[in-house]
Amino acid sequence: MSIRTTHRALLSRLLPDDHPEELTLRQGQFHLVVMGADRVVCLPRTRAAAARLPQRVAALHALAGLDLGFRTPEPLLQGGAHGTDEVPFLVLSRIPGEPLAIDALNDAEVVDTVAAQYAKLLSALARSGTGEAVRAVLPHAAEGQWRRFAESVRAELFPLMSDSGRLRAERELTALDSLPHLTRAVVHGDLGAENVLWEWRHGLPHLSGVLDWDDVTLGDPAEDLAAIGAGYGHELLELVLILGDRSHHGLHSRIAAIRSTFALQQALYAIRDHDEEELADGLADYC
Repeated sequence: MSIRTTHRALLSRLLPDDHPEELTLRQGQFHLVVMGADRVVCLPRTRAAAARLPQRVAALHALAGLDLGFRTPEPLLQGGAHGTDEVPFLVLSRIPGEPLAIDALNDAEVVDTVAAQYAKLLSALARSGTGEAVRAVLPHAAEGQWRRFAESVRAELFPLMSDSGRLRAERELTALDSLPHLTRAVVHGDLGAENVLWEWRHGLPHLSGVLDWDDVTLGDPAEDLAAIGAGYGHELLELVLILGDRSHHGLHSRIAAIRSTFALQQALYAIRDHDEEELADGLADYC
């Protein structure tokens, strides 16, 4: 049954100026997203995701007060508090633009434009990570987080893997041992291509905004750089590193180590949220 049917009354109330059949639906790892003309409704897919909504709202309010040079979603309304019968939801402002199509990067001028704007984006996040107000609101990456992540993967995911899958995962987890504990920059945490919106002007893309700040922390910029590499490829990542004056060996090693864990991160989130679909997708190469 369509979400337009199951939540018709709620969506009509939250998006009164939009016709239900014209709403765009998207499924993320944590939320079902219903997109109206100027508002977006996020419906948590699991109870765990619903419980994280207040933290998400606080982070978005903090980000809205920063001069990042691009737009972030603004919280407009939250409902369905714990202990009530109402469906939990979060209404956000809609940012215009669309994710960049990969084939757009066949044009060298587009590649240069996109890389320059990514470098600027990362610089803004790094600069913002030093502000006292932001540091008081956003969570700090926990010391020993990668060690605990590796322990959790071994305990919770290894029983679901094949022998060869466990060997592959063990190699990837071992690489995390050398990662330093950093909390110097605002880190989006899921800066994949689908979460970055662009508008085209005079034949070139301009970054209009960044979505999905569920995993935002004060941490290591290598996490966001790893996501850029996974989403757009090695060539664009290298150009971003050069333009941002970040092209040193230690950073490359951190990026590679973090990028290799993306599927395991997805699977670990999924098993804890009881999300069978995302779990199966995350473990596809380990079974």
